[in-house]
Amino acid sequence: MTATEATEHDSAGESPAAAEAPGPEPRPAPGATPPQTPPLIARAAAELVGTAALVAVVVGSGIQATELTKDVGLQLLANSTATVFGLGVLITLLGPVSGAHFNPAVTLAEWWTARRGGAGVGPREAAVYVPAQVTGAIAGAILADAMFGEPLVAWSTHDRSAGHLLLGEVVATAGLILLVFGLARTDRLRFAPVAVASYIGAAYWFTSSTSFANPAVTIGRAFTDTFAGIAPGSVAGFIAMQLIGAVVGLGLVALIFMPGRAATGGQSTAGATVSSLPIADSTDGSTR
Repeated sequence: MTATEATEHDSAGESPAAAEAPGPEPRPAPGATPPQTPPLIARAAAELVGTAALVAVVVGSGIQATELTKDVGLQLLANSTATVFGLGVLITLLGPVSGAHFNPAVTLAEWWTARRGGAGVGPREAAVYVPAQVTGAIAGAILADAMFGEPLVAWSTHDRSAGHLLLGEVVATAGLILLVFGLARTDRLRFAPVAVASYIGAAYWFTSSTSFANPAVTIGRAFTDTFAGIAPGSVAGFIAMQLIGAVVGLGLVALIFMPGRAATGGQSTAGATVSSLPIADSTDGSTR
């Protein structure tokens, strides 16, 4: 039972013994180790396989879409729809193992928030997660190309270096970090598979960059000269903007979800329930 629930039961007239009865353990933040921590090799494998599957979904659905229609709008619709469903499934399946980051920006943001002893990945886990994610992203792009008879490695020629696209990546990544860490701060991580997948699906359409929002996925998509590809020369700019977006997102989390002061005397209690929820120091969202 959470602290908030215990308070509510006390105020409803329940006995202190009932309020103090042990309940389920607090839900860990995405990436935080579950009550029985899987071995690091299992968590790394989950991040590698999950990121590979995610990129295979993104690249494969893009290839399929371009083979079925010449309408760019329908191509993007097919690509984004497949990504939403694929990401939701992967977060649901692998979240209990590794936290289902599939994204170095999320991993590094969580490490930063957990560096003072909070829940989340430590330096050792982060040093394993990030290479696993990048390796998985490259493997996923190669796998998608192989399934559709494309060259296994063909550097993309899709230039994405325009300034408005870079701004789109800042917005997309900041929103993702705000969502994932906001869910953790308000103890609503059970909604992460649907919420994160839905956000990425929406960001496909409302950001100019179609919301890569993920350094590993960005690297992987440079290996395929198909609908979802990105030219190698555009990769560094995208990754830089994604990291900036992660910093912006963490700043928004700190501002919006800062702990509130306890209500006293005649002070208003508006928002007291939210501010009294257990606050996790780290973040599922997954991502893309």
